[in-house]
Amino acid sequence: MEQRLKTRMKEAIHQFADKPAAFSAGELDRKTYKGMSGGMGSYAQRDPACHMLRLRMVGGCMDQDKLHFVADAVEKYHVDRLKMTTCQTLQLHNLPPQALAPLMEQALEHGIVTLGGGGDNPRSVMVSPLSGVEQGEAFDVRPFAQAAADYLLSRMLDLHMPRKLKVAFSNSLKNETHATFRDLGFVAREDGTFQVYCAGGLGPNPKMGVCVEEHAAPADVLYYIDAMIRVFTTFGNYENRAKARTRYLQETLGTDGLRSEFAKALEQARTQQLTIVLPETETPKQPDGEASGERVICQKQPGLYAVSYHPMGGNLPPEIPRKLCQALEGTCQTQVRIGPDGTLYVINLTGREVPAVLRATEGGARTAFECSVGCIGAAVCQQGVRDSQGLLIAMMDAVRPHAFADGVLPRVRVSGCPSSCGCHQIGELGFVGGVKMIDKVPHPAFTLFAGGSDAQNSERFGEKLGVLLESDIPAFMVRLGETVQAAGTTYAQWAAEHGDTLADLVAQFAR
Repeated sequence: MEQRLKTRMKEAIHQFADKPAAFSAGELDRKTYKGMSGGMGSYAQRDPACHMLRLRMVGGCMDQDKLHFVADAVEKYHVDRLKMTTCQTLQLHNLPPQALAPLMEQALEHGIVTLGGGGDNPRSVMVSPLSGVEQGEAFDVRPFAQAAADYLLSRMLDLHMPRKLKVAFSNSLKNETHATFRDLGFVAREDGTFQVYCAGGLGPNPKMGVCVEEHAAPADVLYYIDAMIRVFTTFGNYENRAKARTRYLQETLGTDGLRSEFAKALEQARTQQLTIVLPETETPKQPDGEASGERVICQKQPGLYAVSYHPMGGNLPPEIPRKLCQALEGTCQTQVRIGPDGTLYVINLTGREVPAVLRATEGGARTAFECSVGCIGAAVCQQGVRDSQGLLIAMMDAVRPHAFADGVLPRVRVSGCPSSCGCHQIGELGFVGGVKMIDKVPHPAFTLFAGGSDAQNSERFGEKLGVLLESDIPAFMVRLGETVQAAGTTYAQWAAEHGDTLADLVAQFAR
């Protein structure tokens, strides 16, 4: 990061420094404070004395220096809750107001930016978590994602957009970053080019992205970003925040009109000189020993491994960063990466280095269902409607005694409100929080969606099946598990063949 930009960011932090305490003291109302704090990457929690700070790192990637900063911050500020988000950021929760500005400035010294983590800004660029080391990937998209992030940061303080802009890069058809339905997405192709999608997104009125280029040269990535910004700021809705996301451009312009305007903007963007300078290739790390296990992933680099770890609901135990620092001490080229589903990956390990990382990350998920995804939920988030994390715990507690085989229940996605921070719309099963009126009395409830998918070429949003009372959902999951297990198959296979049975089962619990 160039010094000029770093200085401007520090100035913004200093101007913000006294605002959290003013809010906690009641001197600023929630709406006013949110307008100030969002752009700084922080939001007040439901308890006005507690605050969240969002650490944005490209693709959720932490080298050992960044990891040490997180571990030190957890200990220094007594952080008792860390949340890995579906946008690959790390949120520090339950912070006192006086901790925010010092943490923001200290993070900046380690290359971690908090500014733009909220508000009407370009958000942290997303990247397939194993890009560069994953077997079968088209190519490593991370260098181009880093260039995109640097470019967006260089423009962020001077941009005035209608709302946020999310940019994602995908290295394979798994499409973990949802690049085909983000505000702007780059999908790696086997021929070394990118497919480019724009104006997609989850949340209210979700939209799949519109493909605006089949074979974009990776060296041209910044021109496509500039073009998207031009289209968004020209045609985006500055009057109505509810419709101020890029996906509504599909309604404003139509898909053909959107492609046409994007092409014009791209032509204008090319009048500038936007160059991507790729980093020098590191000397490959030498293998040392072999490793295997259910959480051990063989990288495409022979003899090197990654280790996965999924804490329930994406809630990273506060002691894990320090344990990982200790496990990685003396290693080279190792990184920790946050996946969009709340899985943590430690990459570039030799066989001899794997056991220490496995010991440092014991106690995580063992099944697809235990890898379920949830936003932070209404117990913490002031925008939330229902406690998604509480529902995850209740479901896990109800299911655990039955010891269903892995795959009998799918990975579930839970959002506490329609904002879809848990990405419920693309889950095999997805729940979104709401209210069910029974005899004119409101009851906590979740709407159930089924059949969603984020895999490229089979993307689809789930179909609404019914509204279930929050208290009935754990029993529903148990009944579903019993039904699938009795059929001797997995949920994916069963659901494909028994859609009517699933609908009937939901109807038994729906209100």
